[in-house]
Amino acid sequence: MAAFSSPTSPPTDTPQPTDTLLPLPTSTLPPEASPTADPLAIPSVDGAGCIPRDTLRQVARVVSVTDGDTIRVEINGVTYPLRYIGMDTPEPAEPYGPTAAAANRTLVEGKTVLLVKDVSETDVYDRLLRYVIADGVFVNYDMVRMGHAEAVSYPPDNACLLTFFRADLNAKEADIGIWAAAPTLKPLPTATRKLAATQGPSNCDPSYPTVCIPPPPPDLDCPQITFRRFTVLPPDPHNFDGDHDGVGCEG
Repeated sequence: MAAFSSPTSPPTDTPQPTDTLLPLPTSTLPPEASPTADPLAIPSVDGAGCIPRDTLRQVARVVSVTDGDTIRVEINGVTYPLRYIGMDTPEPAEPYGPTAAAANRTLVEGKTVLLVKDVSETDVYDRLLRYVIADGVFVNYDMVRMGHAEAVSYPPDNACLLTFFRADLNAKEADIGIWAAAPTLKPLPTATRKLAATQGPSNCDPSYPTVCIPPPPPDLDCPQITFRRFTVLPPDPHNFDGDHDGVGCEG
């Protein structure tokens, strides 16, 4: 992605899952909520069909917005840092970082939100890992859909992986948000382009939904193609995603 590049080692923002559990209380109905409404019900909103229905749900109040993918929430009087699952935004000092943070602030700041767990309780930085719904908006999904974030796979919390990747692809095709300033991708190398031409456009391997790369043979390596930082889905027949983070040829 043109807006920011991947470091050689995991950044402090990357939500690596951990088995460490925080002593989190279950939620109670906030004073301002309607007594007839179920605050823990997952609403039927755009993109939310992928959210797990059998995991921990909590009601929280957003205390502050850290950046585009991190907030602080209060649950029963205790404040926790929280990292959104399945997406990533530029850091505040990086291009488009302030814009992503502003978009996140508009969606959640000061609001009562519903939090839903996937698999991991926290990441290695003791931040809660959650799907977040605020005022009838699936925040993780909406940030990707509007081009404020890119979809990223963080196993094992991948319940919404395909939903986010589809939204990511639509945002890229629409040239919105972080993708508006991205340069046009260069065409495939001559040999690869000829192979794709002889076998037709349907020969684009589905493991690489945002670019057109034919399946093997021949087996291709990153130096043989001009695409960088593109979405990779299993089974990744060319092994472009060596670190299995859902992004190919990051170097």
